[in-house]
Amino acid sequence: MKKSMLIALLLSAMLGWTASADAQLKKRVAVFAFEDKTDKSWHWWDGRAPGDGMADMLTTALVKSGEYTVMERKDIAAVLDEQKLGESGAVTQESAARLGKLLGVELAVVGSVTEFGHSRQDIGGTVKGFGLGVKKQKATVAIDVRLISTTTGEILKAEHVRKEQSSSGLAVSTREGSFNNESDFDNSIVGKATRAAIEDIVTLIRENAGETVWSGKVILVKEGTVYFKPGQDGGVQVGDRFAVFQKGDDLIDPDTGLSLGSEERKIGLLEVTGFAGEGSRVSKAVVKAGSGIQTGDLVRLP
Repeated sequence: MKKSMLIALLLSAMLGWTASADAQLKKRVAVFAFEDKTDKSWHWWDGRAPGDGMADMLTTALVKSGEYTVMERKDIAAVLDEQKLGESGAVTQESAARLGKLLGVELAVVGSVTEFGHSRQDIGGTVKGFGLGVKKQKATVAIDVRLISTTTGEILKAEHVRKEQSSSGLAVSTREGSFNNESDFDNSIVGKATRAAIEDIVTLIRENAGETVWSGKVILVKEGTVYFKPGQDGGVQVGDRFAVFQKGDDLIDPDTGLSLGSEERKIGLLEVTGFAGEGSRVSKAVVKAGSGIQTGDLVRLP
């Protein structure tokens, strides 16, 4: 076989493996609580802020999709607390990128709720204190959402999502559902409008997650074995090979203060041999080439 043909076959096999591995790896996402910019009229209806409830709904929807590794809300809260932002602290584009890196995710989802509530009009009388007649209701939910690459700090997508839901007919007046009761909430018109908005945001994430670059991180090097995250939960498989990069100086835009990445140099090649940790969340690998790999180094597709 001619040398040129052999090289072409090797390149083809390598490219095929890379494409396959890229397809199986799950991008990691962190959903921060949405800031509340409504008129606070929801207080009479449910003591929980809509931004918190919507973030939980979006997190659940992303987990159920099976397409992503989604950061748990308690882990996000711990990082926010550590950074002195707290659960209610406003997360900006800059802080989302920084916090996302601390959480080890490629995509940060932030936003603000601008409309949340419903109006009601009753036409008819009452019987022993119960409203009875034609009831007309309209719910409106609106969110300004931003998808931020934690690698570059740039906004991949900014969208205004607004949904309305209406109902009318003969009915006895009842209390609306709340975030604390999923079944009641989903059956309420506010819940239906919120669910539709969440579905639109899931679609936005699906359409833009491919713009981020998958990466892992070395967490331990011991006795010839390199441990890195993520593991099997993130789509990594035994036999997968990854390149290891060591970070250099951060490249900061002097005008915006945003990180433009950092200088990096390739220092090695790993092959996955197994998994460790709770839920197989850590990959175990042997070094196939290179040296000097240490905790904190980046793991990417070769």
